[in-house]
Amino acid sequence: MKEIYLTFAVEDVLSEVVVRKLIEQTPKNYRVTQCLRKGGFGYLKSKINAFNKAATGLPFFVLTDQDSANECPPDKIENWLKQPRNPNLMFRIAVMEVESWVMADRKAFVRFLSIPLTRIPQDTDSIPDPKEFLISLARKSRSSRLRADLVPPHGATSKQGPDYNSRLTRFVMEDWDAHAARNNSKSLSRAFVRLEAFKPVTPQADMTH
Repeated sequence: MKEIYLTFAVEDVLSEVVVRKLIEQTPKNYRVTQCLRKGGFGYLKSKINAFNKAATGLPFFVLTDQDSANECPPDKIENWLKQPRNPNLMFRIAVMEVESWVMADRKAFVRFLSIPLTRIPQDTDSIPDPKEFLISLARKSRSSRLRADLVPPHGATSKQGPDYNSRLTRFVMEDWDAHAARNNSKSLSRAFVRLEAFKPVTPQADMTH
């Protein structure tokens, strides 16, 4: 199968490992050339039109969070892009945050947290604040080590525990299954379908010379 070279851009390290796992689990033969991750959605928003232009020569996959329930994904894409979307740009939005995609592999995630399956809704895109919800689940974990790693200490200004990212990225790399997760998150399923169906468009050669 012919290789498809791909650059992708994300908000944070958790999004990076999720996208890498998605790419790994698609039937297409993707070869990642670069991951662009430079601190949140502000960087992605400022560079999205440059990514769109660069996609003419090399396909791009961009993932950002929806964050606000007041803005639907198609509107956010339209607001960010100031030019027609290049067919080689895959621009996807996690509803509401990438944590909803992580929790969407419900059976694996409840094993990870040692909690009952009923605590996670079947539609994880419906969770208004996935990160806050995930931390609330971690508070109920039977594992004291997980609670210490994921939940911010009492009185701390941080919204997450000291090893939040490392614990969750390890879970995604070792146990998370995109095929199982896509059944419980429509936004994840759409991203997966886009990666499965993608065919790069090659620029037409200039025939005037």
